Amino acid sequence: MGLREEKKERTRRQIADTAWVLFADRGFEQVTVAEVAAEAGVSEATVFNYFASKEDLFFERLDRYGLSLVDGVASRPAAESPLAAFRRLLLTSGGLLARLDEDPRALDRLRTINRVIAGSPSLRAREQLSFARIAETLAASLPGDPVTAHVVAYSLVGVQRSLVQHVRTAILAGEIPDDLAARAEQAFTLLEHGLG
Repeated sequence: MGLREEKKERTRRQIADTAWVLFADRGFEQVTVAEVAAEAGVSEATVFNYFASKEDLFFERLDRYGLSLVDGVASRPAAESPLAAFRRLLLTSGGLLARLDEDPRALDRLRTINRVIAGSPSLRAREQLSFARIAETLAASLPGDPVTAHVVAYSLVGVQRSLVQHVRTAILAGEIPDDLAARAEQAFTLLEHGLG
């Protein structure tokens, strides 16, 4: 990566990190893009150069993580199935779900993220769009029949969505989500052996 690209990535990260602090402190709906820009030390136009909407700014991390899952499945070893690769990546690639047992701050971040999403209809809608985009991108990377590729991609992303929903339900009820790895393994085993 050249110096120009590094600077752009730093600016993008600075805007996203600044927005996250503001969203966590005040809620998504109460923060304007102008406030994010001022706090990040950039113009509002600069924010929109990097992010098409405020919702895109919020979901930048989920979108980037989803693309890393897609890239990991696309670059998997030839002997590894898409299901096995997605399972491996989802449970070990550094997402908050994978770090919940290891990183004490991960639970606080999950609480904040889920509280903010639960409080915003536009974020809940954008989250569904994010998962659909991940599934569509994954389907496009899989070989073979397009219908089969879509079934596989949406099933794999469905496991991720189900785990996210399990975590959200637990957190909003004031509980700590437990046994995520075991629940993920159970879901992937169900897919691996067929739903029948």
